[in-house]
Amino acid sequence: MAKKIVSTGRGGAGKSTFVALMSRYLKPPSLLIDLDPDLSLADMLGIDFQTEGKRTIVEALYDAVKERQRGGSPLTPVEDRFKGFVWGDCLYEGKGFDLLTLGTKDLEGCYCYPDHLLRKTISELSKNYTNVVIDSPAGLEHLNRNIVSQVDDLFVVLDPSDKSLIHIKKIKAILKEVGMMYDQFYILANYMFDEESERYLKEAGEVFLGKIEYDPKVEEYNLKGEPLNKLPEDSPAYRSVRKILEKAGLV
Repeated sequence: MAKKIVSTGRGGAGKSTFVALMSRYLKPPSLLIDLDPDLSLADMLGIDFQTEGKRTIVEALYDAVKERQRGGSPLTPVEDRFKGFVWGDCLYEGKGFDLLTLGTKDLEGCYCYPDHLLRKTISELSKNYTNVVIDSPAGLEHLNRNIVSQVDDLFVVLDPSDKSLIHIKKIKAILKEVGMMYDQFYILANYMFDEESERYLKEAGEVFLGKIEYDPKVEEYNLKGEPLNKLPEDSPAYRSVRKILEKAGLV
């Protein structure tokens, strides 16, 4: 059974950057799932879904619903159609990792239905992978969706603000409320922490694994649209993420 890993935190804290850097070190095959509608993880990994002929989860669900409305066989549920689309059209298969992305909502209402279908699909897909890594969107709503009910390692990426520490308490409260189980709860400092604020984080009462170090090339690569997995091995950001994963026992 795959190890399920979740990266979460406030908007702009560096969740997707952490997952993109993490992908270099995880034992393959790994499945990365981007729940952020802006497709930022795919961009950071240099993957253009349109060029690759791949679709998002929401696009697949939209097509499954429309196909049924056009008079497709009533004996074939939307869920089965959706599953076929995901396996055939949505799953990007790369070197060392595969990628699924939720995409921008094209259906009426909330993300509840695609989340429900994604939950079932993740359960089946995970049988084929060593790790399943979920890059969460900003905020806490995704936790309420309970897409993965059992998490092995939950990483909370923080920025140096009082709101981040409050965010930790909110995350734990929601996890308890929705019944999401986790084995390990880790907190990480993003590159904006100085020594004083980092020391404050170490005293927060949670398992602190370290800081994602500043690397000007990360910003440069993002601005140029170059994949972060092309960063040199001696990148300060990469080295710090590797140390974090070593402490978590993932490499």
